[in-house]
Amino acid sequence: MKKYYITTPLYYVNAAPHIGHAYTTIAADVLARFQRGRGIATHLLTGTDEHGQKIEDAAKASGKHSIDFCDAVSGKFRDLWKRLDIQYDDYIRTTEKRHEDKVQELFALLMKNGDIVKGRYEGLYDVVSESYVKEADAVKGPNGVLLSPDSGKPLQKLSEETYFFKLSKFGPRLLAHYRDNPGFLAPSNRALEIVRFVSAGLEDISVSRAKVKWGIPVPGDPDHTVYVWFDALINYWSATAGADDLWPADVHIVGKEIYRFHAVIWPAILMAAGLPLPKKVFAHGWWTVDGRKMSKSLSNFVDPCEITQEFGVDALRYFLLREMPFGNDGDFSKASLTKRYNAELANDLGNLVSRVAEMVDKFLGGRLPTKPPLSGDFYTTVVAKRTPEIAAKMEELDFHGALNAIWGVIREINARVNEKAPWKLAKDDMAQCELVLFDLVWSLRLVSGWIDPFMPHTAAKIHMQLGVRQFPDSLTAEDVLSGVKERVGLIQKGPVLFPRKA
Repeated sequence: MKKYYITTPLYYVNAAPHIGHAYTTIAADVLARFQRGRGIATHLLTGTDEHGQKIEDAAKASGKHSIDFCDAVSGKFRDLWKRLDIQYDDYIRTTEKRHEDKVQELFALLMKNGDIVKGRYEGLYDVVSESYVKEADAVKGPNGVLLSPDSGKPLQKLSEETYFFKLSKFGPRLLAHYRDNPGFLAPSNRALEIVRFVSAGLEDISVSRAKVKWGIPVPGDPDHTVYVWFDALINYWSATAGADDLWPADVHIVGKEIYRFHAVIWPAILMAAGLPLPKKVFAHGWWTVDGRKMSKSLSNFVDPCEITQEFGVDALRYFLLREMPFGNDGDFSKASLTKRYNAELANDLGNLVSRVAEMVDKFLGGRLPTKPPLSGDFYTTVVAKRTPEIAAKMEELDFHGALNAIWGVIREINARVNEKAPWKLAKDDMAQCELVLFDLVWSLRLVSGWIDPFMPHTAAKIHMQLGVRQFPDSLTAEDVLSGVKERVGLIQKGPVLFPRKA
């Protein structure tokens, strides 16, 4: 059986990871956890892009050999994913032999098929983004200097021998694929941009460099190295070598700045190689910080580690996918994070869990309340019915919509507590009090399952407070004798889930 295969981009190791990298990877991890929770075999791939002129220059500036520099920065990404509780199944680096071998294999195949040919490039080049720029797309700066439309830096004029990929011949096939597979380009508002771009006509593109040594040698021509982005795109396929249950990918999650690479060039390469295309390429938006674009010059890159030290990992994971619809641009500010943390995590969810656990502990001695008839309870008629809607949103990568629906239910449960007032029923009608508390406990147990992909530690804490059995088969004889077995399943108030922030 094929696994559900999710990928992040390969992150370029010219600098340490920041909030933008965390955003993409958390989203991929949330989707992977959701699929695993449904019993679907899932494979999440991430990794680092480690070739190219910028890496060689950065390594020299740091006084390190290129591979040592790559080792150090790639390690920072691994450390961050561990901190953010990212459960990836594979981590690939473009400097690994398993990847380099497959890049050369694919490059040689396209040369044999006549889809890669040698030629000469003369034009403009953006060193910052390591990309060729058409003169028509360049921005005129002071004194007529041509600037990159992406980096804003001066463009270089290049004239060098290169290998070209015949992208131009694949335009009609790409448009047909977009038409016949409407879910391939996502979200829909970004799909239009790609269709317009391809419809305007494609040009052949350079896929090698003659003056960059830190890269994978072109098969049969070691004076050339494979262009860094061509090299990096192949990782999604090279990582599946030896596995017959992965390719094609079910979804590539990428930032909008690299959407064309993944939605145009990558599928054309696969078409040329006779390989199946991924099922979906999803481009999310950018984060600004306090209304300003993140940049080195402004020194406003947000360090995820600093945020988690203050607010916790689950709060950051929640905020990044709650603040804006996945696919749109958004703005990160500590004020916005604090506001959502206090209102939605500390108050709506944390306070609710504490109240319910405390009432069961106080009024019923921690016993799970008696189960009422399922036909009329709140859990069945209101809460459980939202599961298909939430699952559908998760499948579409509408994480914001899923969390909106979940928090709508949380607020309904809070209203239910106030309406039924179990503390009053405990004095006048204990049987009715038990029915209400059963409703609340089972509703929260379902909510904790819904939020598990987003906030796995929080979900586990809620399960523990609400008496969900945790590995009862692992109890030792000493545990049983000491009474632990009898306590498993009891509901009892625990530490505050989200202490309020000033």
